[in-house]
Amino acid sequence: MTTSSVASATLFEPDRARDIICLGRLGVDLYAQQIGARLEDVTSFAKYLGGSSANIAFGCARLGLKSAMLARVGNEHNGQFLTNALAAEGCDVSHIKIDPDRLTAMVMLGLKDKETFPLIFYRENCADMALAQEDIDESFIASSKALLITGTHFSTANVHRTSSLALDYAHRHNVRTVLDIDYRPVLWGLTDKGDGETRFIADQSVTAHLQAILPKFDLVAGTEEEFMIAGGGSDIIASLQAVRAVSHATLVVKRGPLGCAVIRGPIPASLDVAFNYQGARVEVLNVLGAGDAFLSGFLKGWLNGDDDETCCRYANACGALVVSRHACAPAMPTPVELAYFLANSDRLQRPDLDAHLTRLHRVTTPRRAWNEVNVFAFDHRNQFFELARESGAAESRLSALKCLLVEAVAETEQALGLQGKIGVLIDDRYGQDALNAATGRGWWVGRTVEMPLSNPLQFDYGRSIGSHLISWPKEHVVKCLVQFHPDDTVENRLEQEAQIRALYDAVQISGHELLLEIIPPKSMPIADNTVMRAIKRLYNLGIYPEWWKLASMSPAQWAEIDFLIAERDPYCRGVVLLGLNASVAELAHGFLASKDSKTCRGFMVGRTIFHAPARRWLQGEIDDASLIAEVRTIFERLIGVWRESRGSAQQSPRTVLTGLVAEQNLEHLA
Repeated sequence: MTTSSVASATLFEPDRARDIICLGRLGVDLYAQQIGARLEDVTSFAKYLGGSSANIAFGCARLGLKSAMLARVGNEHNGQFLTNALAAEGCDVSHIKIDPDRLTAMVMLGLKDKETFPLIFYRENCADMALAQEDIDESFIASSKALLITGTHFSTANVHRTSSLALDYAHRHNVRTVLDIDYRPVLWGLTDKGDGETRFIADQSVTAHLQAILPKFDLVAGTEEEFMIAGGGSDIIASLQAVRAVSHATLVVKRGPLGCAVIRGPIPASLDVAFNYQGARVEVLNVLGAGDAFLSGFLKGWLNGDDDETCCRYANACGALVVSRHACAPAMPTPVELAYFLANSDRLQRPDLDAHLTRLHRVTTPRRAWNEVNVFAFDHRNQFFELARESGAAESRLSALKCLLVEAVAETEQALGLQGKIGVLIDDRYGQDALNAATGRGWWVGRTVEMPLSNPLQFDYGRSIGSHLISWPKEHVVKCLVQFHPDDTVENRLEQEAQIRALYDAVQISGHELLLEIIPPKSMPIADNTVMRAIKRLYNLGIYPEWWKLASMSPAQWAEIDFLIAERDPYCRGVVLLGLNASVAELAHGFLASKDSKTCRGFMVGRTIFHAPARRWLQGEIDDASLIAEVRTIFERLIGVWRESRGSAQQSPRTVLTGLVAEQNLEHLA
């Protein structure tokens, strides 16, 4: 086996706006969640972005390349999901066209065992196969260093014409071209429609078709079976020789557990004497998508001018990580993950069991930024029950009340232009309808799980918290209040910690973010460093919530919290201030004390805002409109005070009320 590595001889045009444009399959993958079950016995699926070209565009973007996707999706929910998923990774989606007449492609697949992955392609007259010549913008193609096309997009007359036009534009503007052979016999009409699992069937017409396009590519990648169909030979070497007879491209042969081979010149007598690179071997969960991850990693090096060894090292590491995980695109690594894996690959035969790597995958993938959160908290259950009882109102009215509070938040968001900076904290005992109304608006949405006043911590729906989270929308943040004190009795503290650990493990699986609200019990002595020690204790246990919710502190205490979080969890989303039914003036003092904090992102206040208006509404003293108006007045004042403390207040009559009379009125309302 040769170990010499050749520096990349590929020259790319400088100053291109994009690194790579990916043209080809873009669809929804439905992955079986029951591993080991036959596909016909599967009962639930996870939905992911899929399609070889889309996976590569996604993977390249995640690795830091400027990628773009060129395809069609249907004018429906799945098409919007795919576009959003790519855009969230930083992939350019400006040339994903909406097909008004066709549905988005879809694949349903199972994970029976390490060798068996039954799948069904739902691609009959699908949107991405309708990509037309009028969808190909010459200036768009010319804006990129490279263009990637998959073999499937030469399998019908329409996409063959479309892909050929894109290649013509690429050659005209010195754009390098990449072919991912991507051979699926079922997509060439060579198997029954339900047989998507078969990876190779020899067919001379397919070989002839591929050989007609091979001369147009600078880089060709595929498995040994895919090069067999491209070359049509009796073995891999004969097939590679046939490919070389019509193409001068660099050939990248994916060899599975043996790694990969890169061939730039004449075909050697054996793949083993080509340049080969064998990366770390890992235990396989799912080979589907590993090839797309491999090519994403290779392109990361290739487009940056790295040598073959570096390209292959990235490629094999990306493939190894994806085969150890569920799904294709979401399993792709970030640069941080990739660096960690490469530095520790000799001990990571089970990457899926490495807690640090799993955490890196969770926290270094693109996440929506929340640099400021103004949250109206009405997740209270006991307090609302008492309000209803004291007012003589039916408990059933609380659901309608909480829906009105959602309307108040929506009006505040619109009035103050707070898109991306506003949120709610709601329970699902009285607030399920309110949660449904708040979901999908782009708000920060928190949802409580603790049994009110429980110490030691109990969950509202029993110990099986993980099964409860299955039904939650992914955007919901799990909020848990814990009366936690580092000097509690050993028995109580250990029970608390076990419950917090169970919750933390559950959200690692479900994918939800976690907010821990730490309030030391009033029955115990509380020192200036009690909360900080509580947080440190949880960090020592390997618990890293995305959010902390804490009471107001002094500037010195905030500095200590900032230092602790920066030292122990630089990926923490931040801290939010709780209200505890404090007055507006008291909250303003707390806001000001935290103004220099690098981690404090906003506030979550409830009773200060809703208590008095809710009581009057339940007693029938005010109508819906008055309730909303009163709640808005207090909420918007708090937002104004918060933003004033940060020097970002918007001078609005409803937001910044001035004068002693206005303040006194607000204190009366609160």
